[in-house]
Amino acid sequence: MTTASHTRRSGHALTCAVLAWAVAYGGVRLAWTIGGTPEFGPFGLDLLGFTGWRSVALCLAAGAVAVALDRASTWRPALAGLAWTVAGALVAAAAILLPELVSLLLLAPGPSFNPLAFASRLGCATGAVLLGLAVFAYQRRTRGDCSDCCRTIRPGQRRPAPAPWARWGAYVAVAGLVTRFAAQAVVGFDDIAQDASIIGLEIGLVLAGVLLPLALVHSWGEVWPGWVPLLAGRTIPRRLLLVPGFGLGAAIVAYFGMGMVQVASGSASEFSDAFLWVAMSAYCLLGLGLLVTSSDYHLRTRSACRACGR
Repeated sequence: MTTASHTRRSGHALTCAVLAWAVAYGGVRLAWTIGGTPEFGPFGLDLLGFTGWRSVALCLAAGAVAVALDRASTWRPALAGLAWTVAGALVAAAAILLPELVSLLLLAPGPSFNPLAFASRLGCATGAVLLGLAVFAYQRRTRGDCSDCCRTIRPGQRRPAPAPWARWGAYVAVAGLVTRFAAQAVVGFDDIAQDASIIGLEIGLVLAGVLLPLALVHSWGEVWPGWVPLLAGRTIPRRLLLVPGFGLGAAIVAYFGMGMVQVASGSASEFSDAFLWVAMSAYCLLGLGLLVTSSDYHLRTRSACRACGR
């Protein structure tokens, strides 16, 4: 089987997976919309921004754009942009999944945790992942000079060092985290100290907002430094940084981006609007910085394509 036909088959399989998800999850959303939404505990809902008929429409949009990607034979930026927009909307709708996963990892789910709502958000995020993979398959098939990797970069043009914009992205991520904690210092840390899940989230944010973005733009993010026992001098697996870089970056932007939408709509909160705007904007900068640095790290450290040698 040629590389092109294999790419085509994998893309078609992903389209089928997105359609199956759209039918299954969209069917659940339709049943809830028509027959009544179940109780989701103290929080009151499972998805943010996309409930009722809007959630059904979002599932239909995901299925329709997946079919369009599969049938398109040439690279169309507008189509790819639309697909990424729908995938981003799915991530944003399931944004509460981020703190819930942290609380489950710490074995300390909060009082608002509801298993049915968690399963619904997980299902929504699954659709986003499947659609994102379908977009990648479409790009590999139609974009660039190679049907396997879709690269247009020529031999000898690979960058050995991070791009200047990537370094700025790392600094922006760190600045976002510093701003977030400065805003928290103004209102105090009393509420954080009483919740184990929040403490775990804050510790994770320190690692994600300082160590991760800096590792993505420094040599010690590619080779284990000398002070790491047993691993010193060995190459760091790319996915060890790329998975949390892209995953946390997208999740943070989605979660706090939707939070800013809720603040703008006048949702009640125990914190002042000024604190929420500063803190959430800082989080979004952190997430965007992770996405930028992860993109550069991916382009800089990926291995040569077996099909074209680039």
